[in-house]
Amino acid sequence: MQKVLFVCTHNSARSQMAETFLNDLGEGKFVAESAGLEKGELNPVVVEAMAELGYDISHNQTDSVFDFFKEGRKYDLVIKVCDQSSAQQCPIFPGAKISWNWDFRDPSSFAGSHEERLEQTRVVRDAIKTRIEEFLRVVIPG
Repeated sequence: MQKVLFVCTHNSARSQMAETFLNDLGEGKFVAESAGLEKGELNPVVVEAMAELGYDISHNQTDSVFDFFKEGRKYDLVIKVCDQSSAQQCPIFPGAKISWNWDFRDPSSFAGSHEERLEQTRVVRDAIKTRIEEFLRVVIPG
């Protein structure tokens, strides 16, 4: 079983979605966790968008990469899901066997009405889900 860590700025949106999708779709071959540069508050629009697909993440906690490091956690793969085009600071996690960057916009930066922010969050959610599915097709052929 491979251990995967998804990291972003506050562990409030993108990394939470990626963790949820990999744990659900990974056929038990992965243990996914997520953390941020610093702990944030779970984004309620992300909670709503995930609920639309049947995922209840409303009770998820946000975690700190630094806390995971201090605990001595080890990962086979660390995937940064920060918005590189906005030059967001994305944490590093030393000691990972492999580290990747997946570029996704941050739902906390979305403006507009609730429905407009929800629609933009759906786009990010679906892009993350598609990326996880593509990842799984490569590592679990069949």
